[in-house]
Amino acid sequence: MTESASPHISMPRITVLKVQPGDPPYRLVEIDGEVVSAATSMTDVLSTAAAAGIRVHDLDDPDVIRWVGGGKFTWRLH
Repeated sequence: MTESASPHISMPRITVLKVQPGDPPYRLVEIDGEVVSAATSMTDVLSTAAAAGIRVHDLDDPDVIRWVGGGKFTWRLH
C-alpha cells in the first residue's frame, strides 16, 4: 500500500502585487487576502507587516511573502 504525499502549498500572509503607475509608482500590499496599503519600497512593506504584527525575517521566504509581477527590487514600471 502506498501513501500519496500531497505537496504542501502554503499561502503566505503577505502578498505584494505588481507595480502600478503613479508618481511615484507603487505596489499594493495584501495581508491575509485584504489590500491594506500601497508601498513604494521594501521598507513600506516591512512597516505594513509590522503594523499587522507580522515579523518578516527574510523577504525571500515564499512561506512568508509572495511577490507578484517582480521581486523585492522591482519598484518601477518597465
